[in-house]
Amino acid sequence: MHARRPIPPAPTRRGVLGGVGALGLGGLLSACGGGSDDGAKASGDGWSFKDDRGTTAKAGKTPRRIVAYIGAAAALRDFGIECTGVFGPTKLRNGEPDVQAADIDVDKVTILGNAWGEFSIEKYAKLRPELLVSTMNVTPTLWYVPEESAKKITSLAPTVGILTGKTSLTKAIGRFAALAESLGADLEAEKVTAAKKRFEAASETLRKSAKAAKARGGIKVLAISAQPDLLYVGNPADFTDLRHYADLGIEFVTPDKTAKGGFFQELAWENADTYKADLILVDKRTGNLKPAELKKSKPTWAKLPAVKADQVITWSNEAQFSHAGYAPLIEQLAAAVDKSKKAV
Repeated sequence: MHARRPIPPAPTRRGVLGGVGALGLGGLLSACGGGSDDGAKASGDGWSFKDDRGTTAKAGKTPRRIVAYIGAAAALRDFGIECTGVFGPTKLRNGEPDVQAADIDVDKVTILGNAWGEFSIEKYAKLRPELLVSTMNVTPTLWYVPEESAKKITSLAPTVGILTGKTSLTKAIGRFAALAESLGADLEAEKVTAAKKRFEAASETLRKSAKAAKARGGIKVLAISAQPDLLYVGNPADFTDLRHYADLGIEFVTPDKTAKGGFFQELAWENADTYKADLILVDKRTGNLKPAELKKSKPTWAKLPAVKADQVITWSNEAQFSHAGYAPLIEQLAAAVDKSKKAV
């Protein structure tokens, strides 16, 4: 999502795209076609993977030169697959990694675009891509692939879209695991199995924390994104991670209505107290106001019961969909729930 506007579906601002020029794209791989195979296949007949659009990406051999949305690249890396190029929030202005880059070495990948609307087709073509991977808030839109140049981009290599909005967290992680395995990852590697065990243990810990909180009278949790002009209240049913936490017993505040496409309700800051919560999760993506900034700049924020009680933690709205990516976040939430008291 665009750093200055956190709500899906995508914002309307569009950047200037690099043209393909006379690069001679005829030799590059063609776009993926439809197919009926479920999951993945890599054999003497080549490689294929059926994605969450119902489209089967195919190649003569297992792709190696992979380009992915930064969140997808981070998830694949956790399963053992490295990407050649990335697009989406990767580097900050000071050259440091964006929070969404996770453990990716941002100086060792080709960055095709760092903000919404940026995607250099010229750089992409020069990489001779064999596969493009992106997440999807809703099908069939590939996240951060600019709408106006999507046909050109998807004509250069097979594409895979993994649904990460309004779905099960374990399913989304499982789909990235399946894709990584089809690309040669060893899902029995110690690092991968250890991450899965940690994820499962963390989820069970959160379940116990939620149960204990309920026994204490209940803790209501609110997820928000904060911009200078508006407060965005998250709808837990639309966010894959929040759905997982709710399934484990966390009681979320649900907004009365959301913007077109779902995910968030927009509130003016004078209405910041519309919903009462004991614990608040604050979107930590670049471009969103952080808790310390909110306390200084938004008087209505400082008056909220959860803020007064210092019961505010960060929310990794777009963490990578892997066991390694989510295990520490679930642990953080469980610890916060354990410490939180009734504030309203």
